[in-house]
Order: sequence, then structure tokens, then C-alpha cells
Amino acid sequence: TLKPGTKLRFETLREMYEVSFSTLREALSRLVAEGLVLAEGQRGFVVAPVSLADLNDLTDVRVLIERECIRLAIEHGDDRWEADIIPAFHRLDRLQSRLGARYYLSGERAPLHGPFHLSLVAACGSPNLLEIRQKLFERAHRYRSMSSQFRPQWRAKNVEHKMIMDRVIARETATAQDLADRHIPGTTQMVIAQASYLFA
Repeated sequence: TLKPGTKLRFETLREMYEVSFSTLREALSRLVAEGLVLAEGQRGFVVAPVSLADLNDLTDVRVLIERECIRLAIEHGDDRWEADIIPAFHRLDRLQSRLGARYYLSGERAPLHGPFHLSLVAACGSPNLLEIRQKLFERAHRYRSMSSQFRPQWRAKNVEHKMIMDRVIARETATAQDLADRHIPGTTQMVIAQASYLFA
């Protein structure tokens, strides 16, 4: 909603979100910790800028973390873990089938997309690794939003998602990792191809 570099004024935010100043301060502090907002000393807060360097670095680190999470999840996952992946995929797949090309701009997408990807690695056994992974996934959301807005054609992500899911459930670690290696940079490639002119 708020463009990179936008100055965050407390009064405007309080009216926009109908919350108290103390709630805003806490929220902004958390967003600073997550790298989505910058604190400018006594001058207040601004929405963190976007850059191709940040996007590429974020993508590379996400791939590294995702590979390890997949490896550990396949190693430690049980039948219940596998059973939780299938309905997460089904909900996401049904949404994409129902909305078609509108899927990428729908507010219904993120609440299903994130849980599906998390379900694939939920059994990795490392809370700290999962926390790092989740923070990176959330940081990448702003770039996914850009990708959606400038996407020239519909990407059949449901097919990609199913391929990853099938290989994870089949316990084919190397293939599942390779598919994730190709899936995660898809957003990066789209942003660079279609919207790189927007970056400073």
C-alpha cells in the first residue's frame, strides 16, 4: 500500500489503521527489526527502499535456507506432516483455479500461499531455522506484490507447487530442492524483467 521511501507520519497512520500511537510505535519497531521500515533518528520512519541488490541477495539466501529446511523436513517428517501438506495445497490450488489470472492480485492469495510453503518444511525440527525462513518469506512479499502487478502473463504456479509437493512427499530430497531452487527465483526474474526501471 505504501511505496518504498514513503515517510510514515503517525497521525496519518493512526487514522488509516484506527489504532493508538502506542500500538503504532510497537508496530513500527517490529517492522524496523524485519527490515521493512527504516528509522531515521529523530526524523521518524520511512518505508524501506527496494533495490535489485536487496532482491537478489534476499532470493539467494531464501534458496539456501529453503534447501536446508526441505532436507531436514524430509528427514524428520512423519505421516501427519505429509497429511498436513495435502489440504494446504488443495486450498491454494482451488483458489488459483477459481480466480484464474486474477489470482495474483487477490487478497485471498497470501493467507493460503504462505501456509502451503510452510507446510512443506514444518517438520524440519529447528524452530530457529523456521523463524529465519519465515522472516525472509515475509520480506519477499513486497517483491511478490510487485511481480504480480507487472506480470505480463499467468504463471502456472499451481503446477510448480504440485511438483514440489509431490517430490517432498515422495521423500526425493535432491529433486525437491532443485524444484525449489527454480521456483523461488521466479519472482526475482519477473521483477527484474518487467519492473527493474522502478528501482533506484
